[in-house]
Amino acid sequence: MKFLKILLLITVALTSIQAKEKFFVVERENSSLATIYNGLKRTNIEGMRNMNHGVVKFEGKDGYVISRDGYVIKFDPEAEKILGEYKTSKSAIGFVIGKNYVAVANYDDQSVDILDRDLKPIKKIVTGSKNVGIKIYKDYLIFSQMDNDTISVYKDMNEGKGKAKFEVYKEFKDVGQLPFDAMIKDNNYIAGFFTSSHYGVVDLDTMTYKKIKIYLNDERKMVLKVPHFGFWSIGGDKVFVPAVGDNKVLVYDKDFKFIKNIETQGLPVFTSLSPDKKHLAVTYSGKDFPTIQIIDTKTLKIIETFNFDGKVLHIRWSNVSPQLYVSVNDTNKVAVIHTKEWFLNREIFNIKKPSGIFLYEDGK
Repeated sequence: MKFLKILLLITVALTSIQAKEKFFVVERENSSLATIYNGLKRTNIEGMRNMNHGVVKFEGKDGYVISRDGYVIKFDPEAEKILGEYKTSKSAIGFVIGKNYVAVANYDDQSVDILDRDLKPIKKIVTGSKNVGIKIYKDYLIFSQMDNDTISVYKDMNEGKGKAKFEVYKEFKDVGQLPFDAMIKDNNYIAGFFTSSHYGVVDLDTMTYKKIKIYLNDERKMVLKVPHFGFWSIGGDKVFVPAVGDNKVLVYDKDFKFIKNIETQGLPVFTSLSPDKKHLAVTYSGKDFPTIQIIDTKTLKIIETFNFDGKVLHIRWSNVSPQLYVSVNDTNKVAVIHTKEWFLNREIFNIKKPSGIFLYEDGK
């Protein structure tokens, strides 16, 4: 019995070690990813193409990168090696990873590419439009055609079994002018528009469409320009939206009913909720680029302000430890804030022009 207990403790300890997080940081001017493990810089993965607005995603034990110049790159996040690449277009803006496919929304050449998980091409959907807001819901692939004011729903006719076979299932026309981004919330595909004062919502269970107006304050002044949904934070019973061109974070309930504006130090760009939803980190543009502020999501008050020696381009909360990782672009470092006592815990140097920070958790 004693031996079994010791064996169990060893197993738990090993599991704990193996479950540590690994951070992948985009080095936007160096065509590479830097890796951070155990709080230390570990390696650089070179050859990641044009990493301006480079995005990293993980599915199981596979890592994928989309570059600004239209490459999709598959890599092994544990061995930290590139496994393959495929160029879908001159300019790609977003991608999603399904069980048996990768789908890429292209600006230029106005198409959506379907690849298998090893990046072998399956199908190119020509839309005649820049394509944005690509998402997955069940066996559906949904995206917006920016130039055609259309939301397209494709369905995998093989229902996730074997090779993906997407066919058009439904298209919604005249949804609003210039859709530019989208998100999935429950069974709803929510699209934002550059020049229309509403959101578009497709109920993906009933395949019906409606327009929803949201307001800037209690006087029902409408939001005129909507930031990218990737900059929003949705969690618990609240939605946080950085106001465009105003020193405010807008707070709504889960039905988009206005709650409050939170006055901030600068013009907010990006918001990020902590894993326990108790705190919201906010980044800024302009003269306040080097600042982040922390908001208590219960009291809706700013509780901490941190200033750095360079532009802050991205932030990422740890899921397993009380730490917030901050990419400080001008001074080539990632700063780490302790999120229980709220102090600068560490700085990780020699990360070249860092921007996006992405988290890999042992294939979870």
